[in-house]
Amino acid sequence: MCGIVGVVGTSMVNQAIFDALTLLQHRGQDAAGMVTSHNGRLCLRKDNGPVSEVFRTRHMKKLHGNIGIGHARYPTAGTSSSAEAQPFYVNSPYGISLAHNGNLTNTEKLKQEVFESDLRHVNTTSDSEVLLNVLAHELHLEGKLTPTPEDIFNALERVYKRIEGGYAVVALITGYGILAFRDPDGIRPLIYGSKQTDNGIEYMVASESVALDAGGFTIERDIQPGEAIFFDVNHKVHVRQCTPKKVARPCLFEYVYFARPDTVIDSISVYKARMNMGDRLAEKIQREWKDHDIDVVIPIPDTSRTAALQIAQTLNIPFREGLVKNRYIGRTFIMPGQAVRKKSVRQKLNPVPFEFKDKTVLLVDDSIVRGTTSKEIIEMARDAGAKKVYIASAAPEVRYPNVYGIDMPAVTELIAHDRNVDEICELIGADKLIFQDLGDLIEACIDEKHSDVREFDTSVFDGKYITGDITEAYLARLENARNDTQKDSIENAASSDMMHPM
Repeated sequence: MCGIVGVVGTSMVNQAIFDALTLLQHRGQDAAGMVTSHNGRLCLRKDNGPVSEVFRTRHMKKLHGNIGIGHARYPTAGTSSSAEAQPFYVNSPYGISLAHNGNLTNTEKLKQEVFESDLRHVNTTSDSEVLLNVLAHELHLEGKLTPTPEDIFNALERVYKRIEGGYAVVALITGYGILAFRDPDGIRPLIYGSKQTDNGIEYMVASESVALDAGGFTIERDIQPGEAIFFDVNHKVHVRQCTPKKVARPCLFEYVYFARPDTVIDSISVYKARMNMGDRLAEKIQREWKDHDIDVVIPIPDTSRTAALQIAQTLNIPFREGLVKNRYIGRTFIMPGQAVRKKSVRQKLNPVPFEFKDKTVLLVDDSIVRGTTSKEIIEMARDAGAKKVYIASAAPEVRYPNVYGIDMPAVTELIAHDRNVDEICELIGADKLIFQDLGDLIEACIDEKHSDVREFDTSVFDGKYITGDITEAYLARLENARNDTQKDSIENAASSDMMHPM
């Protein structure tokens, strides 16, 4: 998962992009990058690390220009090398920079096409660089020294026919403007807004609405599935539906875990959805644990807090902040390597013994993926004196790999794969365990008053891949390429190459 942003401004945009990336930091903590354009010259800064470390004052002073794009990354594919930080850049045909959130599911085929047919070279293992070269090739085929918005859209329609998967993209075409587009199913989020200034109108496009809100931009709307918008350097907006029109089927896990609670995706409030998740889960607890002996409800911070509060209110049980979070430790299930994730849990959370001692505790988490966090926290609760430890998940069992840009691809590393609830409960060491039903989760996210969305990408829960191109052979290749052992091998090889250059 990554965060992307693009700004067409009337003055320097570096600060606006920096602020937006800071607000999107939860979507990617591995690397960050920004490219701006000034008088036909590109200014680029990208590196590994969080936004605040990548962009120091000395870097910001060099990022000149009234137009630019930015990216906050964690590596779904490829390595963690700083060479794979985005945005990527090619100088032909016009000078194009691109930042991408998601995952292309036909990357291997595209790599071959780019090399053999398009006669272009890819320097990294990132699917984003492949996508950039596909876009550049199709723009080149237009054969225009000065492309019009129509030329750009014509090229993009051919790009859509070549690429598959879930994606949201911003691309800076030097001297012309910013292109933003979204996959045909609307799996990955993308939204844009405007702001009137003394010098004219400005535009921002970003992964989440919170970036627009904080920047003072008025939300215009979500970019629709298969739709492209081009913001030219004269601050005009050009729109084309590049694929047959569909109603968005956004990733359900955005509402469960990834997006900030103050974000609105496809006109659905993430905060309200999480409140509804808590209500639905509380109702299930009342049905299935009628004689429960829960003394206190404690959220596993931060994402589950909203749902946990609703559970406590519905069950009429005290809500307590029994786990204190170190905010300088990132999200654990997207961290590379099981050993690192396990260690990070203890560094990330510390119990308040008073809230656990001699109590039957209901811990509420947004989801249980690998089970590392849950197992460690349950042990911490017992060490703090809890009499019994129950755990409730606001999401159903995560049983299948994600192929659309969330780093949970190795099915053997998912604790719920091929296990029932009792087996999972035993493995994580809980006294009781309850999961949200998928139907209830979907209903919790539907907002009939404000949004047309009625379906979601639920593949991690039910194994139904909505793009229709995912085969068992593809999943097997993904499993082999992206399990922790293979990732460690890739990282070690990359480190060795850096230490011993040819």
